[in-house]
Amino acid sequence: MRRNGKPAGSLAVLFDLDGTLIDSVADLTAAVNTVLVAHGAQPLDVAAVRGMVGNGVAKLVQRAFQARGRPLDAAGRATATDAMMAAYRDGLTAQTALMAGAPTVLAQLRAMGAELAVVTNKPQDATEAILNHFGLSKAFGAVVGSRPGLASKPAPDMLFAALDAIGASAETAVMVGDSAVDAEAARAAGLPCVLVRGGYARQALETLGADAIVDDLSGLADAIAGLRMAAATG
Repeated sequence: MRRNGKPAGSLAVLFDLDGTLIDSVADLTAAVNTVLVAHGAQPLDVAAVRGMVGNGVAKLVQRAFQARGRPLDAAGRATATDAMMAAYRDGLTAQTALMAGAPTVLAQLRAMGAELAVVTNKPQDATEAILNHFGLSKAFGAVVGSRPGLASKPAPDMLFAALDAIGASAETAVMVGDSAVDAEAARAAGLPCVLVRGGYARQALETLGADAIVDDLSGLADAIAGLRMAAATG
């Protein structure tokens, strides 16, 4: 059987973005600090912001202001989030870099016949701009970022939207990420999950229930192949 022209059982790999394919924490730090300073608060260092990334921009803003003892109400958080995104768009890729091995592993997976998608809590327009900047857009059959009406990770909705867009099935898909948000989203969607070290997780990856953990992206293709073999023989 085929679905949308693809053989049944074709591999689909859904990637988180920040901390998985790109290291964006320096630019996120600069943007959130612009807003903190505008509110008379002291800026945060990169290490502090690294532990705040993963649940979307609004949550990052909330955590940053809480860290400075200035909790925001809903209206204040919305205003500060808009201000942060304006600052972030001004320097979207100023200090952002690809994670080591990202282009190589994408090529490896495509050579394996995999359909690829990005599933991220970063806003859709910023996600597309970053992928375009690094020349990665053509590697992905779908890019699903934060948008109105679509629940963000750890809800499974984004993952299902990506699978639908590339005509893939959850039964043959894998989620790749760096944090609890990705592991929880994969579990909610019924997908196996591979976590990559070196991202923005706030907990030890071994505690998050991933099906596999790799030290960096160079080990990802083998890890996914191992999961598929185990599923086929199990």
